[in-house]
Amino acid sequence: MLNVPNALTLLRIVAIPVFLVLLTDERYTEALIVMGAAVITDAVDGAIARLTNQKTTLGSYLDPLADKMLLLSAFITLAFLNAVPMWLTVLVISRDVVIVVGFFLLFVLTQRAMEIRPSAFGKGATFFQALSVVAVLAHFAKVTALAPLWLTVLFVVTGTVTAVAGLQYMYRGIVWVSAEQPGAPPPGA
Repeated sequence: MLNVPNALTLLRIVAIPVFLVLLTDERYTEALIVMGAAVITDAVDGAIARLTNQKTTLGSYLDPLADKMLLLSAFITLAFLNAVPMWLTVLVISRDVVIVVGFFLLFVLTQRAMEIRPSAFGKGATFFQALSVVAVLAHFAKVTALAPLWLTVLFVVTGTVTAVAGLQYMYRGIVWVSAEQPGAPPPGA
């Protein structure tokens, strides 16, 4: 069912190619506006879904997919523009690949789908990744003049939170698959 939250999420997905064209054309102010609107609609669609009880199965898959598509495409493009460090881009991509492959392997092993719930670190990783992209765009658009040290600190925090979130999801998967195996000892035993 297409409700307001899902429509906002679809708008976010449609905005991705627009954002990428603006970014690669070095139209940083416009790219910043599109990214800012995407970040705002991400917060708004979730709030509307919760407050109006419009949560849907489609939305539960579409919303994180939209986030991943937007952030991954932004990081890849910004890395090729030498605007974000390659190590951070590799970390962001690797975490998402490990999570997707991990959930797939868990399904293959157990023939059951693990419920995907965002963790606090997962939400923090998304927040800091979006903040990093916005900060770089604001710097390029000359909206703010961030010292390179502050960008570096932001990148390190983003990388740390992203790595911890990835490890947390891996741990959750191990605990879940251990609980699915009858007679299996708990993780760490």
